[in-house]
Amino acid sequence: MKKYGIYIPEDTYFMAAIHNTTTDQISLLRRDNVPASHKNMVEQLQEKLNEVTISVRKEKIKRFKHEPEITFENIEHRSKDWSQVRPEWGLAGCHSFIIAPRYHIKHMNLDGKVFLHDYDYKKDNDFSILENLMTAPMIVTHWINMQYNASATDPIRLGAGNKTLHNPISGLGVLEGSRGDLRIGLPIQSLHDGKEWQHTPVRLNVFIKAPENVVVNIIEKHSILQFLTKNQWVFIFILDDQGKVKSKLKFTNEYTFEEVISELPVSI
Repeated sequence: MKKYGIYIPEDTYFMAAIHNTTTDQISLLRRDNVPASHKNMVEQLQEKLNEVTISVRKEKIKRFKHEPEITFENIEHRSKDWSQVRPEWGLAGCHSFIIAPRYHIKHMNLDGKVFLHDYDYKKDNDFSILENLMTAPMIVTHWINMQYNASATDPIRLGAGNKTLHNPISGLGVLEGSRGDLRIGLPIQSLHDGKEWQHTPVRLNVFIKAPENVVVNIIEKHSILQFLTKNQWVFIFILDDQGKVKSKLKFTNEYTFEEVISELPVSI
């Protein structure tokens, strides 16, 4: 890796970990194999991860407001209950992707509905990192957002129906019941809590802190980015030096920017 300019200290120790998205636990694996030189550091890391788990659980449990029986203590049992049709909300509610320095947003409560990527364009001399972010993570976040949007907008034709009636078919997909077409999209239990929708269909808003001309140049190099922006499947906003929204990308006969003065969205 050195020939690519990536220098990793000789005393670096790599570990695998498991992130349980239902209980929000992050468990470091094979801690017994950690060398003595790193044991204290690993123990401290696990303690910090446990603190994060507690904080995230307190946030996420608020979304189960129609199920008062769910408590901080029994959420782990819920994750192991095979009769539970709504063990977690996954990425329901996602509406934005922010590509900017972390310090602009660390004071905000984004309700777990915004994808984040720490990025500083001043350290990206040829903007190749930004190009990778716009052609990989940005595309994936769009896919995720559109999967939820389609399933919530037209759950009959674009969703997967009722999870409790699903029958797997040859590893290809599921039927709802014993007949009909293969179901696509997400089941209603991933979108609705029985009383309220947990996902509002909003096309992905992407907030980027980088020069406007650089963003346009990257878009014009990739047909998939042109398709998404010209057809308004993705909306691109540019952030100023203070982290506020200053402009929105538009396309008529060419790409231009419309002035916008606004804070980053806390929720939509």
